[in-house]
Amino acid sequence: MAAGQPFEPRILGFLCNWCCYAGADLAGVSRFQYPPNIRVIRVMCSGRVDLAHIFRAFSTGQDAVFIGGCHLNDCHYVTHGNFDALASVYVSKKLLEHIGLNPERLRLEWVSAGEGIRFASIMNEFVPGIEKLGPLGRGEGLDEKELKFKLEAVTKFIPYIKLVQSERLRVSERTEEAYTKFYTSEEFNRLFDELIGDKLALYSSVSVRDRDTQKEAVDREKIDKIINKHKGEARSLIQVLLEIQHENHWLPQDVLDRVSKKLDVPLSRIRQIVTFHETFRLNPEGSDE
Repeated sequence: MAAGQPFEPRILGFLCNWCCYAGADLAGVSRFQYPPNIRVIRVMCSGRVDLAHIFRAFSTGQDAVFIGGCHLNDCHYVTHGNFDALASVYVSKKLLEHIGLNPERLRLEWVSAGEGIRFASIMNEFVPGIEKLGPLGRGEGLDEKELKFKLEAVTKFIPYIKLVQSERLRVSERTEEAYTKFYTSEEFNRLFDELIGDKLALYSSVSVRDRDTQKEAVDREKIDKIINKHKGEARSLIQVLLEIQHENHWLPQDVLDRVSKKLDVPLSRIRQIVTFHETFRLNPEGSDE
């Protein structure tokens, strides 16, 4: 966002093909006015939207995520996937709050194919609300690096979270009242803190320690000296990587990024080389990764 320009939020929408997507289409055909900030991904069912999709959207710079599905008990599939969407949103909002982001950046609504005016009304309310919150992270007082790290930590933890969700956070009765009662209860808060929150905090602290250790291991001056010795020529790529590894003992991601930039070689090409040749190490000695 350029200085002096008004903030225009980036919003990613996951819309159910059968209902909300059709409702959004009707809003357009009917020329109902609403802000153009949302970019839409059509899914066959709102239940198809995974925790990974939600946090990947935030990780790629979206300021908010909107999920639109069929009204509860009107799902076009016998699985009633919109209840799965409801559960995922409750858990995701709790995760957002846990890492210091406003949970109002994630919104779930039910919109039928004939409710174009409802879709427009929701957008006319949602977009200004996100504008007031400000850019993702900055609006909550998080700097860019801290935000990126927290989102990465949650993303890596998602397989475990989904396992906990399927085994310990399930609601036996598929009604809106039952889901609301459980996911707004003290029992859910206790289970979240015990099974997810505390472990995520521990995982994050270990990751911070490892990240700081890795940063200390990289001497940028030595790296630049090696690159400059070869006059920044792309044809010296493999030799540059070998010499950097000899100095640093392994090749962290930020080193690969720096070599890519300095030698003007695509990062994909560098990764192809370092993953093909067993000589190169992408993890510090003693790491199991």
